[in-house]
Amino acid sequence: MKKCWIGAFLLLFSVSLSAQKKYEANWNSLNTRGIPTWFNDAKFGIFIHWGVYAVPSFAVVAPGGYSEWYWYTLNSGNKANIEFHEKNFGKNFPYQNFEKQFTASLYNPEQWANVFRRSGAKYVVLTSKHHEGYCLWDSKEADAAWGRPWNAVTGTPKRDLLGDLTNAVRKEGLRMGFYYSLYEWYNPIWQKDKAKYVDEVMTPQFKDLVTKYKPSVIFSDGEWDQSDTAWKSPSLLAWLFNESPVKDEVAVDDRWGNNTRGNNNGSTYLTSEYGSGMQPGVIWEESQGIGQSYGYNRMESADDYKKSAEVILMLVDIVSRGGNLLLDIGPTADGRIPVIMQQKLLDIGKWLDVNGEAIYNTKPYKVSRQWSSTNIPATDKEAYMSKYKVSELVKPSKEHANIEMFFTAKPGVLYCFLPSFQDKVVIKDYPQTSKKATIEVLGTKKVINCNSKGKDLVVDLSNLRPGDIGEGPIVIKLKG
Repeated sequence: MKKCWIGAFLLLFSVSLSAQKKYEANWNSLNTRGIPTWFNDAKFGIFIHWGVYAVPSFAVVAPGGYSEWYWYTLNSGNKANIEFHEKNFGKNFPYQNFEKQFTASLYNPEQWANVFRRSGAKYVVLTSKHHEGYCLWDSKEADAAWGRPWNAVTGTPKRDLLGDLTNAVRKEGLRMGFYYSLYEWYNPIWQKDKAKYVDEVMTPQFKDLVTKYKPSVIFSDGEWDQSDTAWKSPSLLAWLFNESPVKDEVAVDDRWGNNTRGNNNGSTYLTSEYGSGMQPGVIWEESQGIGQSYGYNRMESADDYKKSAEVILMLVDIVSRGGNLLLDIGPTADGRIPVIMQQKLLDIGKWLDVNGEAIYNTKPYKVSRQWSSTNIPATDKEAYMSKYKVSELVKPSKEHANIEMFFTAKPGVLYCFLPSFQDKVVIKDYPQTSKKATIEVLGTKKVINCNSKGKDLVVDLSNLRPGDIGEGPIVIKLKG
């Protein structure tokens, strides 16, 4: 009997040791895998928040007023949400009943994909499932856990919304990715047994999503309730990077446990949202909506949306510091992208048609920007809900310096972005150009003159006229 006990103990010990070694091996593979080069070369992607929350489509218009959090905010006792809900839907109307109005009846994925391509974006990331747990593809785990149709195929749309957009996006030559929430606020299994939820819902559901649709990006979220160990993220990512059908192509974010966000382990890109982003030296991505919400918010007016020029400037600023911009749009419950959002995307695309070479496949220059003086203002560098607003930093000010230009680079080429037109531009501390050096302004064939003045380069733009170049930042290209 004693020998059996000892044998069992040794077996358990060896299994535990084996699991620990496998865990460490998993993390070692994560730390050495790296991020596919296509991701940081792409620079610009489209985020899409679409789910049952598109039916109420309500949030107080303010930083952090996310309409996709409607169910949670309602249950948390938010006065504004409760008043809105009871007035428009009734006091006893459960959130789950909104699913019947999530029809997607006007959904045209080919039209969406066409707009995304014309925006100049190189990849698209759709919410496969947000924290409400509703899946945009046929997920048997969702229906089983909720005990009701809780996906777009078995539910009201009766359509594989995710699969149809995936096909349309790829036909337009763009890469397709998915946002995936690890947790679900009110999933019955999650509320009773979190470990069981991870094993029987999240893990098989995630693998089903990846295996069926082969995403180029996974934007994980909802990780903050547990550590990476509790989520079993190392083994899941080890499967993704070593065994899945997208092991060589997929780019993955940093949200896999309450101890992982912001950790630069070499295999996950860092994320910030409605923030100032990161600095050169890491691969990162800033996400923001065109408005102040990710999901469609019917309470937002035209004044709550960023101007097209502001979004373009934000893209330039982010790329100059080595990051990507993931710009979000929120479709309506019947499947339309609001026209005002479409117009913003097409405006960005028009500018990128002319100036895209200064954005795509570029690297940060030795400095990301040039200030008008040494009196540089203090800016909030928090990654979330930052007060950082680049459109304000480019405006001349009596109190502090302003940003005069931004830079990106390719081998042998420097791109200088001017937020606004000036007759003469001084590029400070620019190395002497060779005799073969050339200078041009993207979008025009007019001859541009320049001359060295000490350590600076003075560029004369006085022969340019309105109409020679389009709207948005002007790009000077220095080659040689």
